[in-house]
Amino acid sequence: MMIVKNLGNTDFEKVVDSFLVAFENYFVEVPTDSNYYKERWKAAKVDFNFSYGMFDGDKLVGFVIHAIDQRNGRLTAFNTGTGVIPEYRGQKIIQSIYEYALDDLRRIGVTNCALEVIIKNERAIRSYKGIGFKTCRTYICFKGTIKPETIETVTLKEVDLEKVDWANLPNQNSYSWDHQKESILKSNYRFFQVLNNKSPESFFILQPDTGYVVQFDVFQQERNAWNRLFSGIRQISSTIKINNVDERLTDKLKQLHTIGLVNTIDQYEMQMEI
Repeated sequence: MMIVKNLGNTDFEKVVDSFLVAFENYFVEVPTDSNYYKERWKAAKVDFNFSYGMFDGDKLVGFVIHAIDQRNGRLTAFNTGTGVIPEYRGQKIIQSIYEYALDDLRRIGVTNCALEVIIKNERAIRSYKGIGFKTCRTYICFKGTIKPETIETVTLKEVDLEKVDWANLPNQNSYSWDHQKESILKSNYRFFQVLNNKSPESFFILQPDTGYVVQFDVFQQERNAWNRLFSGIRQISSTIKINNVDERLTDKLKQLHTIGLVNTIDQYEMQMEI
């Protein structure tokens, strides 16, 4: 007999092992190093006491991993990883997990559930809609080598993340869960301003070792400001990866195509009020 229970007492490596089996042959290649998930889930504010698994005896066969945090004025459960190992698929395991989880989440004051799903993953989208999730946003993902029209040598100023004036950074409401201020402050990202005439003209936040950019924007639409911004990023890392750019930011998307990045996948953000 299979049962659902929270993952608070489940060994971390057991969760990661099940995660990796569930995500074999996925739409994108997922990292296999358990330390990656330890750092990523910590930054996202994953709480295993409110993450849930379907167990067949001692075997973890399906899971929903939740980050719990106050975002945009609501206590939200963000599903940062859902999966079912291959031989157990088709048994509505995720629906069963959510049936168990929702009362638990309401009890601690969660009013909103959210997740991201690759648009090509039609089976998962049908499942989430059946549970009650609705599509609310579309994200575009990119990677590649920066090739700005003119490579400029620009002046960069690094700012400690704890001293960033987040309220005055543009388009903060456009970022996905892992790229929001609350997650960034728990990670080892670095914040740079691009200076023009000694004043901040744009900014970017990235992980220099991997070239993973989580936020970037210009403060004003000055001539060549975007080119200087990408020249600045290129000084730190010429090959970059940028996930989850809101499709409504049409100028930003245009600029990413201009510098030669490739659109890799697209995702929906889905939400459900509970």
